[in-house]
Amino acid sequence: MRFPDRVRRVVIVGAGLGGVATAVRLLQFAREPLQVVLAEQRPEHRNAGVAYHRAGNPWHHVFNIQAGRMAMFREDVDDFVAWANDEADRTGWPREWRDFVFTESGPAPRRIYADYLTERLADAARQAADGVTLAEVDGEVVDLAVDDGRVRVVIENSADAGTLVADHVVIATGLQERELPFAAEVAGHPLFVRHPYSQSGVERILAVSPDAEVAIIGTLLSAYDSAALLLRRGHTGTIHMISRSGITLRTYPTDHQHRVLDLPAPQLHNEGYEGRDNLVRRLKDEWERICGVVETEHPDVAKAVVTERVSKSWEPYLPEVLARVPAPDLRALLDSYSSLLATLRVSAVAYTTEIVDAAMADGGRISLVTGKVDRITAAGPGKLAVSVAGRTIEADLVIANFGREPDYERVRSKLWQNLLRGGIAVPHHRTGRGVEVDALGTLLGQAGSRSGPISVVGAPREGDEIVRYGRMGAFSFNLAAIKNHSVGVAAAVLNRLESCYDEQADELADTLAGSSDSEVREAFAYSVALDVHRMAARRLTTREVLAARLDKSLLVLHEAVGSTDAALRYAVNTAAVVKLNDLSVTPRDLRCVLGLDEPVG
Repeated sequence: MRFPDRVRRVVIVGAGLGGVATAVRLLQFAREPLQVVLAEQRPEHRNAGVAYHRAGNPWHHVFNIQAGRMAMFREDVDDFVAWANDEADRTGWPREWRDFVFTESGPAPRRIYADYLTERLADAARQAADGVTLAEVDGEVVDLAVDDGRVRVVIENSADAGTLVADHVVIATGLQERELPFAAEVAGHPLFVRHPYSQSGVERILAVSPDAEVAIIGTLLSAYDSAALLLRRGHTGTIHMISRSGITLRTYPTDHQHRVLDLPAPQLHNEGYEGRDNLVRRLKDEWERICGVVETEHPDVAKAVVTERVSKSWEPYLPEVLARVPAPDLRALLDSYSSLLATLRVSAVAYTTEIVDAAMADGGRISLVTGKVDRITAAGPGKLAVSVAGRTIEADLVIANFGREPDYERVRSKLWQNLLRGGIAVPHHRTGRGVEVDALGTLLGQAGSRSGPISVVGAPREGDEIVRYGRMGAFSFNLAAIKNHSVGVAAAVLNRLESCYDEQADELADTLAGSSDSEVREAFAYSVALDVHRMAARRLTTREVLAARLDKSLLVLHEAVGSTDAALRYAVNTAAVVKLNDLSVTPRDLRCVLGLDEPVG
């Protein structure tokens, strides 16, 4: 593994969705020479991750949300659907999808997302500024060491093994796998599928006899995928879907579009904290009240998505509410209501749910079992015994879902174990989910200060997303969060590395935006609009034109306020990032709000 050491280098750990999205933004935003290194320990997961890689996703596995919400660019909501209809190479696609016209509210197979990410990454590399390059390396990053403002990245288990020196590291390691103590006795058993999104897992599911009795641990999205996979190939045996909550997925309306409603804030009637039970009672009362408001004042909202609308509207208020809750109680609440929280903001498309829900109907092939799985053991030739809620289910195949581990003190990743052991990372104190980061996503150490030039995107920021933004369930780490993380982290990295920015000008943006001089305010707003358009532009020539106009606009500001070009550029860029990551509007509305389809000025 040989790379020149003189060029500034950013190493991204993990080439799934979070890593690719951040790499694309760095390649788009960078104006000075930079090498972006994208490291992935599993070559088959490159540009896909566990969720989207081809071998683990048969064609019937579709996104749980609509195709129109899968664009990797929040400011270009139609990008994925446009790519799937007009750019995707459909050679080898099955008949069902070969001539399919993708729509905003319709389904799309998950496996094609790898092609989308691969092509958008290649596009970004081709359209990068002079001296801005992309390098891809295979291998497992097992440790980071901060030394004199740079980071030594230790890579193992590949031809690219060795130590790479980086000016900044972005950790995008995705979801961490949870240990399943109840399945310890059957971990290597051929009738136990621990990884249903792997090639071997899919093959074992498809190989089971059509009349076999199957037990699926879980009743949410992964469980629906496994059940639907069996049903679509004609399974006639009983399928037991098992979970502690018994909660199942709702179905999105066929014409569903994401919206943000202006709803009343939750009224908890007390500034203090009266205990966990009282908080839950008050929240439930307020939840029912606001759901009633939606049904009365917004009758056009389908019942299936009322909770989605209320959950989204509550996000701005939840940080203040959660700040009153002691950490032990907050952790207990998140653990107790995790399954419920997972379904409040997200449903699934009918392509997946209809076949499963039909099989759950009275006398159907799916039996819904509510209860905690205590133990899975071998039960003689060709059988496993699942002990749950005082009964035993004998199954010919048992499928366990991904089972993510939110507590990073329990993860098995060598990298995270070493970072925690060395104090470079610490578990999120308030929630016990993910690790501590600051508002820019920079990793924090034991003293609460930055550990060095190391940033985080995606799942490791779950706890911070909950307490800082009130984002619950999968929305604290899924595609929606990653879109914002990638913009914010890429901009913060370049603010630090590029000579054209002065990070010390933290308060200048507020000063300029609130200036008593209307000409200064207008010049600042114009500069911010130019930078928003520059950051959103994917063609290099467009960005160069906008950058030249921005330079002229900054000269006007400099003459008016006297601040340095680097300070002004930093103020403008930070304000532009805030606008690009505006959570108060939907992605479709964001494009309109930002005026991206109109020329600036």
